Amino acid sequence: MLKKLFTKIESNKTEFTEEEIEKLEQFVEEGFIIKNENYEINSKYRIGVVKVEKNRATLCDLLNEHKNLNLDIEHLNGAYDGDLVLAKRVFNPRSKIKAKIEKVFLNGKTGQILIYVKDKSFYTVKESIKLQFTPKQKLQEGDILLVDNKSFDIVKNLGNISDTTVDEEISLSLYDEDYRLNSKLEVDAKMDDSNKRVDLSKLPFCTIDPNSAKDHDDAIYFDRENSILYVAIADVSYFVKEGSELDKLAFKKSTSAYLPSKVLPMLPNELSEDMCSLKEGVDRYSYVFKIYLDLKNIEVKKSELFEAVINSHRKFSYGRIDRVLEKKFDTFSQNEKEIFDYLLPLYEVTKQYRKKRLKKGYDFRSNEYKLTLKNGEIQSVEIETSSASHQLIEECMLLANIEASKKVNSVGIFRIHEEPPFKAISKLVDDVNALGLKVKLQSDVHSTITHIQQKAKYSSLSEEIDDLIIHAQTQAKYSSKNLGHFGLGFKSYSHFTSPIRRYSDLVLHRILKTKQTPKNIEDICEHISNQERKIDQMVWDFEDRKYARWALKNIKKEVKAKIVDSERGVCVTYGEIAGAKIYLDNYKGQILFSKIKVIIKSSDVISKQITGSVKY
Repeated sequence: MLKKLFTKIESNKTEFTEEEIEKLEQFVEEGFIIKNENYEINSKYRIGVVKVEKNRATLCDLLNEHKNLNLDIEHLNGAYDGDLVLAKRVFNPRSKIKAKIEKVFLNGKTGQILIYVKDKSFYTVKESIKLQFTPKQKLQEGDILLVDNKSFDIVKNLGNISDTTVDEEISLSLYDEDYRLNSKLEVDAKMDDSNKRVDLSKLPFCTIDPNSAKDHDDAIYFDRENSILYVAIADVSYFVKEGSELDKLAFKKSTSAYLPSKVLPMLPNELSEDMCSLKEGVDRYSYVFKIYLDLKNIEVKKSELFEAVINSHRKFSYGRIDRVLEKKFDTFSQNEKEIFDYLLPLYEVTKQYRKKRLKKGYDFRSNEYKLTLKNGEIQSVEIETSSASHQLIEECMLLANIEASKKVNSVGIFRIHEEPPFKAISKLVDDVNALGLKVKLQSDVHSTITHIQQKAKYSSLSEEIDDLIIHAQTQAKYSSKNLGHFGLGFKSYSHFTSPIRRYSDLVLHRILKTKQTPKNIEDICEHISNQERKIDQMVWDFEDRKYARWALKNIKKEVKAKIVDSERGVCVTYGEIAGAKIYLDNYKGQILFSKIKVIIKSSDVISKQITGSVKY
């Protein structure tokens, strides 16, 4: 009612209902509505919706979108994100703040917010906004509370920030993913398919995964004599029926979340770690691509897709297969020898396909940090690299994903990555030149990127320049229409190979089986794309809080770091504990990626901000 009422006033309407007139007369008494011939809003005031972001708040003017005003984030007078408010304009020319909240008309978003106790006051965890809050129970300094944003009743006390176990609940609550901790459904999974499946149980399939993996989406087998690659994928769509409660929850999650300490799976453990997982030595339902390779032209002749039963003869870790590819066999059994006999030639084949692929696509060397925790604190950090075994599996999965995308109609589910805009590539060239490399814009985007990579190959900054190239890219996402995949260099690409941990792959399996595309496919693509980004941010939030805990225990410690943001003076550690982001309080304009020594000065576990000083 109120939004409509204020809009009518602004439009100089003269006809109001009795209820509206009663409300207007109340506002006249309060002084922010003036009554002359018509009702009008006092020019000293603004009516709008509060928008809260990290370290800032804005009044989005309800009646004029071009008159948005800055708000004092410290004094929002109980208002929060999404609230409809009355604000009084501030005329102090020296102040950056242009308005102060006078009244909250309507609470906006219904839900819960996370707050913490500090110096007997209460602040939101996400934006550090001070709230007007009177708890009914006694609280401790550092308590983390989940609060209803309408009534401000405490929904749950998550624990105290001094306890490392609270970090998981903080991250999940901040990103509205805390339902994952208690969303359990009954699963009655049986392998009693009435359809006739192809029996491939005698073929010596194997799985190659991280040593800690419990869910095995994919298994491979290579027929050397006929140059046929078999890629078997867990047949999740058989167990998860479309529209079931299990399916609705999987869609809501859209992806498994991989925290350093644990996996929060998209599917219940009974499926993700058992009935759907291609475990060693047991028959499992799978959806199989039989890919006929043309080894002369490094192409795919044709492919067949069918439901099958396979039996993985062996489960391998990436490390074990790396040693095998280096001809370091250790000791091995007879069935392992049978597998190694096809893995070695398959690796040589995939190297050729990879070489051809990289003529159009890219090989970016971006560091990923793997945190190992002990008692909730960082014990070590490893930099994960793409080894020979990773590349072997990657090429096999890429071939299956491409073949899957070819079998989809013009409207389906595709993994797309659009070409970066000229402005981003132009800035990339400028940034690379600022580092001392002499590069130029080429005839097209692909030529420009490969030109930069060639130049970077002979410098000491090849990995850092790859990071700049990655940041210049658009973000990959899911789409109902095929727009190609620029980064991989493919005209058509879909995600087919990980249905245990990605909902997109489950949707694709159903499309390929039924030859029907869901009517709401565009909504599905948008939701799972958004979820993918949100889960990434949630994991980063969790990891950054762990880094902050490490820094808090290492105040005054000297660490090695390199500048990653030359505008804000931010560096990232490397060496023993790599990946911690530190904000410098004495930054003097060192160039991007320059290496420095930093003394850790302070760390806030709630905001995750670590502050340090460059040691000159």
